[in-house]
Amino acid sequence: MTITTERHRGHRDLPRLMGLMTGDEKHGPAATSTLDALWVLYDRVLRVTPGRLDDPGRDRFLLSKGHGPMAYYAVLAAKGFLPVEWLPGFGSYDSPLGHHPDRVLVPGAEIGSGSLGHGLPIAVGTALGLRAQGLDEPRVWVLTGDAELDEGSNHEAIAYAGPAGLDRLHTVVIDNSSASHGRPGGIAARFEAAGWSALSVDGRDHAALYAAFTAPHPGRPHVVVARVEPKPA
Repeated sequence: MTITTERHRGHRDLPRLMGLMTGDEKHGPAATSTLDALWVLYDRVLRVTPGRLDDPGRDRFLLSKGHGPMAYYAVLAAKGFLPVEWLPGFGSYDSPLGHHPDRVLVPGAEIGSGSLGHGLPIAVGTALGLRAQGLDEPRVWVLTGDAELDEGSNHEAIAYAGPAGLDRLHTVVIDNSSASHGRPGGIAARFEAAGWSALSVDGRDHAALYAAFTAPHPGRPHVVVARVEPKPA
């Protein structure tokens, strides 16, 4: 499916696009926390376009942070993956844009999001699958929240990916101080202990995000911890 927008949209358009989505259970603060990281990825890093959705050589982006779809849909609309006209129907019975993205209904969505702790394990499997097919160029990106790392399935994925040398695997952790369990040395240290390359940056600084996303990490998976303002109580 190829969908194009009537004009180029930029980062300044995202608040307006998000404002088109109304209704209950918007998870606005959680979605907003991901907005800058998502924009930098889709604007400057990911090698995927509306015309390459079925290209085996495309990068894969997996949204694991299930409370982030408002920002995700706004970015996809801005980049032409889906029509802006879909946005006002967000969350309604007959809309393809559910409270959690559905890969069958949302152009560009690689997985269905919702269950905490499943995105990073799926990303590990995706990276392994691409390696088994001899596809060395596609990169796999997954975005999680810091609270999601409380799930044991994520710890298993982190522990496996480092020793497996999955250097096409990239994780973005949105840190809005909502995790229940602290970690000695912080989030990045947990990944580094498992053999990952890790960087922590200001999650609102586009230049810093881009530099961290594109930092070399030969032979190792890479994580970027994007620190944003704490989630409101």
